[in-house]
Amino acid sequence: MLLVDVTGEGALPADAFAADLPALVERAVRAALGDRRVGEAEVSVTLMDDEAMTALNRQWKGRDATTDVLAFALHEAGEAPLGDLYIGWQQALRQAAEVGERPARELVRLAVHGTLHVLGWDHPDEGREESEMWRHQERIVDSIVIP
Repeated sequence: MLLVDVTGEGALPADAFAADLPALVERAVRAALGDRRVGEAEVSVTLMDDEAMTALNRQWKGRDATTDVLAFALHEAGEAPLGDLYIGWQQALRQAAEVGERPARELVRLAVHGTLHVLGWDHPDEGREESEMWRHQERIVDSIVIP
């Protein structure tokens, strides 16, 4: 069974876009799991504002700055995937604006990216957009119908 739980913490955008966020993020996580043929998994996703993401990033990564996504795999080798994703929605909106991307697409990208990390995929810090993980992620993102 696939269990995907999406919640928001802190302020979320107060427009029609925000109402669709949980369903869109859940679809993205399920698409990444399905693409990897994962039939059993539990993934929780929390959408967080800059303040909350900065605190989490400081606590777990030692970086005193906001970030777009943090992923924590909580399962052992051989166990069904279990993980927590934290997506910084304000950072995602800024990133989308910087590259002329639709905000919904950037949030889908981050949900897929984090899910792949939970499944054990990784990328180098430098040149991540040329990595196998990035190419795979973008193929999944392209497969998702985004409103």
